[in-house]
Amino acid sequence: MNSYAFQHCINPDCGATYDLTEIHHRCPKCGALLDADYQWDKLPVPKSLKHFEQFWAQRDVFRRMSGVWRFHDLLPFAPLDECVTIGEGQTLLQKADFVAPYAGLKPGCLFLQYEGLNPSGSFKDNGMSAGLTHGKLVGAKTAACASTGNTSASMAIYCGCTRLMNAVIFIGSGKIAYGKLSQALDYGAKTIQIEGDFDDAMARVQEVSKKLGLYLLNSLNPFRLEGQKTIMFRVLEALRWEVPDWIVVPGGNLGNSSSFGKAFIELKKLGLIEKVPRLAVINAVGANTLYRLYTEEGLRWNGGRYDKQKVDAFFSQMDAEGRKASTIASAIEINRPVNLTKCLRALDFCDGVVRQVTEQEILDAKANIGAGGLGCEPASAASVAGAKKLVAEGTIGKDERVVCVLTGNQLKDPNATVAYHGTNREFFDKILGCRGVTTTEFANHPVTVANDIDQIIDLLK
Repeated sequence: MNSYAFQHCINPDCGATYDLTEIHHRCPKCGALLDADYQWDKLPVPKSLKHFEQFWAQRDVFRRMSGVWRFHDLLPFAPLDECVTIGEGQTLLQKADFVAPYAGLKPGCLFLQYEGLNPSGSFKDNGMSAGLTHGKLVGAKTAACASTGNTSASMAIYCGCTRLMNAVIFIGSGKIAYGKLSQALDYGAKTIQIEGDFDDAMARVQEVSKKLGLYLLNSLNPFRLEGQKTIMFRVLEALRWEVPDWIVVPGGNLGNSSSFGKAFIELKKLGLIEKVPRLAVINAVGANTLYRLYTEEGLRWNGGRYDKQKVDAFFSQMDAEGRKASTIASAIEINRPVNLTKCLRALDFCDGVVRQVTEQEILDAKANIGAGGLGCEPASAASVAGAKKLVAEGTIGKDERVVCVLTGNQLKDPNATVAYHGTNREFFDKILGCRGVTTTEFANHPVTVANDIDQIIDLLK
């Protein structure tokens, strides 16, 4: 086992450390979240990010083809030959000049990091490869997660492909898109649907994992976030190691924003970057816990001594009101983000902002992204909708370089796409109308024509 890697409590008043072989969801001493951490001074740290270019030519080394393990030197908690991969991280950073005008940005300023090209169709595979690697190191036999869909699909495909662990998935009633549920079922995971939403499923899976010794693979797992760090490494790689001005990411359980912050904290500490990008986290209006706490209530990281009473009071009020998350962007339909504190740290280090966007703004952005050639699920489009809002208010300059992360593939949740572009009003009202979506300004409606060659030709002239 790697003697230079360990687990570290992020609470500065605790700071407890734990061996790599221990399995904890939170710090046993204080209950705070844990980081995977390293004795960097005892490791062969690259002197430049260009160090990783040598691996581009190593196509015969399977793990170097992985967009996660190509950067093994920056997440060295396991020997390279023990790392789990099924080909994750072959993703695209596209200069999106077609979408830039919609967002209010000048040509050459908007880039879309498309994580929908991963094996399960979402960014989760980056973290799952790392999480399963740690599970393998500690001899875990059964993996478990709560999910709105993407985590379950990712965990199921990794367990199915590698046969390292059995997979058990907890979902809330009616709170998962069929495109994602079909993956979990097809890949052989035991799927348990409970009465309640994602937050209820998240609470139960933690309890069950603790009692039965299951290996939890939600983003509470610090090794999941180690894999997700590499999304930012690939962004820098695609930009030839130049740091953009902004990273904009949807906010659900806040694993991505937390991992991105950790990536830049470490890169800066190691002297591999000079500049740090600003971070924007975008909530849906119907699942806006971070927005309300950060922007409206003024909650801040405060060196790790954040106002816990403010958080507890917020959740108590939420429970008293019976408020549940509700958004067409099902992947971020979460009211109790487990990585809230790590996200506060990321926002602090990256001089971040938080915004919320409506269902209408999400779907309009999604239509523009799709017309530019990258089909994404609704939650992904929150990033572009958020960037548009930030440009309009002057927070992001029109000539700043902005990377929006598209977290999942369009086919994860096709109903929203068909409802937006289609002509069936009953289907529209059922899927979108009930959520306050009233217009389809950017729709690409199908055209009905008789089965007549002359009429078809006339239509196409």
